[in-house]
Amino acid sequence: MPAYDDNPPRHVLTPSTLNRLVRDLLGDALPLVWIEGELSNVARPASGHLYFTLKDSGAQVRCAMFKPKTASLRFRPVDGLQVLVRAKVGLYEPRGEFQLVAESMEPAGEGALQREFEQLKARLDAEGLFASARKRALPRFARRIGVITSATGAAVRDVLSVLARRWPLADVEVLPVPVQGREAPPAIVAMLRKASASRRYDVLLLTRGGGSLEDLWAFNEESVARAIHASAVPVVSAVGHEIDFSIADFVADLRAPTPSAAAELLVPDALAIGRHLQQLQQRLLTLQQRRLQAHSQRVDHLLARLQAQRPQARLARDRERLIHLRQRLTAVLREQSQRRHTRLERLHARLLAQHPRARLPLLARRLAEQDLRLRRAIAHTLERDRTALRHARHALHAVSPLATLERGYAIVFDAAGRILRVARNAPPGTSLRARLAEGELALRVVEPPGNH
Repeated sequence: MPAYDDNPPRHVLTPSTLNRLVRDLLGDALPLVWIEGELSNVARPASGHLYFTLKDSGAQVRCAMFKPKTASLRFRPVDGLQVLVRAKVGLYEPRGEFQLVAESMEPAGEGALQREFEQLKARLDAEGLFASARKRALPRFARRIGVITSATGAAVRDVLSVLARRWPLADVEVLPVPVQGREAPPAIVAMLRKASASRRYDVLLLTRGGGSLEDLWAFNEESVARAIHASAVPVVSAVGHEIDFSIADFVADLRAPTPSAAAELLVPDALAIGRHLQQLQQRLLTLQQRRLQAHSQRVDHLLARLQAQRPQARLARDRERLIHLRQRLTAVLREQSQRRHTRLERLHARLLAQHPRARLPLLARRLAEQDLRLRRAIAHTLERDRTALRHARHALHAVSPLATLERGYAIVFDAAGRILRVARNAPPGTSLRARLAEGELALRVVEPPGNH
């Protein structure tokens, strides 16, 4: 039986190792969590990081949100605000403190509403309530418009003002409903059904002014969306400001960014229509004048044709035509006669040119011309040869040894007739012959070369 060891081996950890181990265990077990609580001790030092405590009635936890993540915040975190935080669970190693590192943060109520909004939007879109194919076009000139909104809000005043200014001919009826609170959705649904069933309106406008997501929530209710979808009358939605979007905007046949913009989309501009009518009237007058002018010209033309059909006019026209034909016949005959005369003259000239006696003078002139050209060519050739001979003589004289002798030099030959160029080749007693410019001299060497 093995002996019992009272002292098992111990694994000793340092604080740093322990904190790092706990940090890794927390990170692996809880990588990302959503946690809701109240902000307290909010601090934002010069580094740009955000430090705060998230608490509820029974506990609290320290949190940090580093600068790159704080850039995505759409609100200002302050103490006492209820928020929803998406964070990593971790441990601050230097102090061994449990903390959360926040990745994102949003107001708790708004975040829940936003998720509910996105879920409802996705579901209704999947059912086809937002499909473009089911959107109906608005009437070009709406005679009666129903405005479903609060009777005391600023939105209805803006809508009525724009409609009265742009298209006073439209009959506008305000269908009052609450646009905020619990009673708003059922009231809006009831009014939409009543207005649709009445068949009284050409188009319906569902609108209200701006506000928070909670203020606009009545227009994000599923019952309101389905009432808009079921309406037999086209519905225009203009809820909140330009940046606000509601479920009603997606279901409606047309979404306008603001109530005033919706009013401009519902009716045309009376001034623009008036200008267009004036342009059409002017075009109509112009077309009438052109048509009257064309008919007048046609009447004048028919009258001229009618007058041309009278016997006197036809006789005068035929007489003018006969005169014209006679003139053309005379001109043709004159031209043919001239052509015959010219042709005869050419034939006569050709006959004369082909007669032998007529060719003799021509041949004599050609012979004289050829003789003159031959004499000129011979003279030119002789002159050219004389010039070449003079140049050759001058060139030959320039290189001739006689020209050198004329300047006082002499050429010495030995007894064999060879030119003597070196003095040592003529020892004393050697007979030589010197050629001068005129004549020759017989010489004899009396002293050996090199004495002088």
